[in-house]
Amino acid sequence: MSGDYHRSRFTADPRREVLWRALWRFHFCRLIGPEDCVLDLGAGYGEFINAVVARRRIALDHWPGFTRHLAPGIEAVVGGAVDLEFLEDDSIDFVLASNLFEHLTQTHLATILARLRRKLKPTGSLTIIQPNYRYAFREYFDDYTHKTVYSHISLADFLTANGFLVVETRPRFLPLTLRSGLPVSPRLIQVYLLSPIKPMAKQMLIRARPR
Repeated sequence: MSGDYHRSRFTADPRREVLWRALWRFHFCRLIGPEDCVLDLGAGYGEFINAVVARRRIALDHWPGFTRHLAPGIEAVVGGAVDLEFLEDDSIDFVLASNLFEHLTQTHLATILARLRRKLKPTGSLTIIQPNYRYAFREYFDDYTHKTVYSHISLADFLTANGFLVVETRPRFLPLTLRSGLPVSPRLIQVYLLSPIKPMAKQMLIRARPR
């Protein structure tokens, strides 16, 4: 994806910061400890990693412009998702890949997973958030950069086939985009996360550990 993608399909939106700060407060803070090392893979505008409280925070993205959106103290690395050799083996506690893997081929993803298995601690985990084709098939290819189709079942199977143990699957986690029409506020996001009924939820969450 070129910089043009960030001026067309993936533009800056202040509501995204509200969303990720609420997700940190009501979901991710329970999974990440203050002494952890956290990697945001495909960090985009940095809303997730900016919200994280941890000993070491690393953001990786191939878009050079992403660095100016990061909070002080975050290690910024410009590169592709396979460019992980700068990391020590067995050094990462938590990896987030949000709306990334649908943009890659399966061969590319298999390479990334093999490298992440080396970089994650034995107790570390990978969390994936992305469109679930089972529920988002009508809109899936409205994004011209989407290359590969995954449902919560196929992605979990792919992770298993590539050396990961799936420990959590949420087929419906969040609405597909901020354009869904639902209001964005911390309180409503908290209620949405807790509710068994999730209108317009077409993004899945899968969490896995290296085997």
